[in-house]
Amino acid sequence: MEVLKEKVEEEEAAEREEAAERAERGEKTKRPMEVRRGETTMTQEMLRDLERKLSEIEVSVPEKLLTFTKDTIDTSKLPLSYQSNTLKEEHLLQVADNFSRQYSHLCPDRVPLFLHPLNECEVPKFVSTTIRPTLMPYPELYNWDTCAQFISDFLSMVPLPDPLKPTVKEEEKAPPKKYAIKPPRDLTSRFEQEQEMKRQEAIKAEEENRRKQEEARLLEQENAKTDPLHGLRVHSWVLVLSGKREVPESFFIDPFTARSYSTQDDHFLGIESLWNHKNYWVNMQDCWNCCKELVFDLGDPVRWEYLLLGTDKPFLSLTEEEDEGMNDDDDVENLGKEDEDKSFDMPPSWVEQIEISPEAFETRCPNGKKVIQYKRAKLEKWAPYLNNNGLVCRLTTYEDLECTKTLEVKEWYQNREDMLELKHINKITGLNVDYFKPGHPQALRMHSYKSMQPEMDRVMEFYETARVDGLIKREETPKTMTEYYHGRPDFLSYRHVNFGPRMKKLALNSAESNPRPMVKITERFFRNPAKPADEDVAERVFLIAEERIQLRYHCRSDHITANKREFLRRMEVDSKGNKIIMTPDMCISFEVEPMEHTKKLLYQYEAMMKLKNEEKLSRHQAWESELEVLEILKLREEEEEAHTLTISIYDTKRNEKSKEYREAMERVLHEEHLRQVEAQLDYLAPFLAQLPPGEKLTRWQAVRLKEECLNDFKQRLIDKANLIQARFEKETQELQKKQQWYQENQVTLTPEDEDLYLSYCSQAMFRIRILEQRLSRHKELAPLKYLALEEKLYKDPRLVELLKVFV
Repeated sequence: MEVLKEKVEEEEAAEREEAAERAERGEKTKRPMEVRRGETTMTQEMLRDLERKLSEIEVSVPEKLLTFTKDTIDTSKLPLSYQSNTLKEEHLLQVADNFSRQYSHLCPDRVPLFLHPLNECEVPKFVSTTIRPTLMPYPELYNWDTCAQFISDFLSMVPLPDPLKPTVKEEEKAPPKKYAIKPPRDLTSRFEQEQEMKRQEAIKAEEENRRKQEEARLLEQENAKTDPLHGLRVHSWVLVLSGKREVPESFFIDPFTARSYSTQDDHFLGIESLWNHKNYWVNMQDCWNCCKELVFDLGDPVRWEYLLLGTDKPFLSLTEEEDEGMNDDDDVENLGKEDEDKSFDMPPSWVEQIEISPEAFETRCPNGKKVIQYKRAKLEKWAPYLNNNGLVCRLTTYEDLECTKTLEVKEWYQNREDMLELKHINKITGLNVDYFKPGHPQALRMHSYKSMQPEMDRVMEFYETARVDGLIKREETPKTMTEYYHGRPDFLSYRHVNFGPRMKKLALNSAESNPRPMVKITERFFRNPAKPADEDVAERVFLIAEERIQLRYHCRSDHITANKREFLRRMEVDSKGNKIIMTPDMCISFEVEPMEHTKKLLYQYEAMMKLKNEEKLSRHQAWESELEVLEILKLREEEEEAHTLTISIYDTKRNEKSKEYREAMERVLHEEHLRQVEAQLDYLAPFLAQLPPGEKLTRWQAVRLKEECLNDFKQRLIDKANLIQARFEKETQELQKKQQWYQENQVTLTPEDEDLYLSYCSQAMFRIRILEQRLSRHKELAPLKYLALEEKLYKDPRLVELLKVFV
């Protein structure tokens, strides 16, 4: 309100000044009330109403492009190499500036070179030093295609503020001055302005109506104006040179899309410069034909001007004549001195080593999600397991440029238990197509449908090797069902079933409770090489409602037509009331080469009875196909509702079973460790048990416990030594007895007895040596064990305070 009052006061003051000026010039002036006689006075209510209208006006501020500056990055936590330059880096910047001045002088028409932009800390860094080759522990990054795809997903693109220059600083606008000269008043008529605006709006409305049809046609044809920045935009690409790692030809990689392009592609209009972590090269070739005529021999100083003369730069291959001319000793010495003076190695990279954790590598996209907007399309990406349904990618295409009318949606899935891989949804026709990887319980490969309700239009494709019946494809409509087979032992390849209306109407129609009546079944067969062609059925048609069966046989290679036969299954009675089983008119045949046995009624009767059984089997198989469709639809509804994801047994973070098993094993090991600790015998427990429970030890009792414990341990050491000595003496005596026996019976012993004797002696000597070593070792360690126990007793927390006086 105060602002509006001040504005009114300023206008009145300006009018008074004008009136005073006119008075000085001798002009007649009117009073303020006379000037405003035809106007309405600005009241408080009008001011409030004006203020309310002004507050309702929304000012849209253009969104500023996202840029990374020192305000968005905490530079205090960055290493020192980010915040300053070494002496060698400063020397390199001086070399680069000198090189840039010479280049600008020799090539004034070329754009300035991109040599040393500012980093996050506003420190100039040479572009080659920003590259640090790093070997990552992920096999997917070893090949260019998977590595480029990871980079495309892992990084987010930020467009340049100026598409023509890679480094541009925004100029800071000076704040408006508080005291400034006011512009002269606008004395034009507002009424005339309003009338002109109305007239212009009417003209625009007419033009808009005329352009509606033309605009639709232009949008369809996409005949936009020529891009004014064509060939002027700056873009960075990755060039892979041929030669190493079996790369036959050089090619480009777009880091934003991870796509590869040939150097002959029309997308590339020219190259200003190239650089890697070792050197910097300027393209001196003419790009009149884009990059199609460029020679990527970086060792050619005529085509590629290099910045540093180092030992790592690729040299131009010389001919034999040129190579012989370089054999002069003086030239070699002078060349060596010149290289030695001008050589300058690239400083090491100032950036930190790239470290990508397994979690970040799996997440890929920033925060696990990434959205890329294209012309009439939007691409969304998610990390695996981020969505509960396994969705990892979605591509949405639109009809209009504003992306409001959706045409179709493609969704890619991973780690689905139902093996769903791709879902294609057409928003115009309502058609859904699901694609599955091998492993679905029903061996589904593709399912195309508009509705999940049964007896609707749908197409199902299967993995034939995973099915016993060899079914490849099943097409269903409300009135028909068509199945395609391959690899069956009966050579069936095709079955088409026509259904009729149901006899009774139920609220819920089902193939199991109320099956549809079958009107016609058509079956086709592959050629059976074990049968003659004129006896091998190629197609048979069961006209169930008409009680007819039609057969068409395969055509012989030397014929142009095939045999045909039709059976009529009518039941009639003769004059005596007997049923007529078979008559000649019940079988109509067309044979290219008629045969006698096919004309006999017995042959025709047997063939018709066999066809009746096959008709029953075909009807039963068609009924089972209907039930299988219902089972698949029910299963798909359950899978879409549950959308369970599979987790590898090696994924210890997500696999709950593996996690529970690991925790159980750790718990068992911990309990086992506790049991082992508890199982360790307390050397004072037998002696403390002799004392009354709960009685406090006295000094003399502590001394007696110590002595009894040491005496007991000493006695056990002696007993163990005696036991070893007794076993040693026993083995020695038995060996002596065996030797005495051998001396007495040496003459009568057989070779087998001598072998047994020698084997016994060897084993006995081995046991004796072991016992001798054990006894010797026991005698050495017994005093040490005794002293160790005595030290433990003096340090035992139950006796330490009572035994201090005796130490």
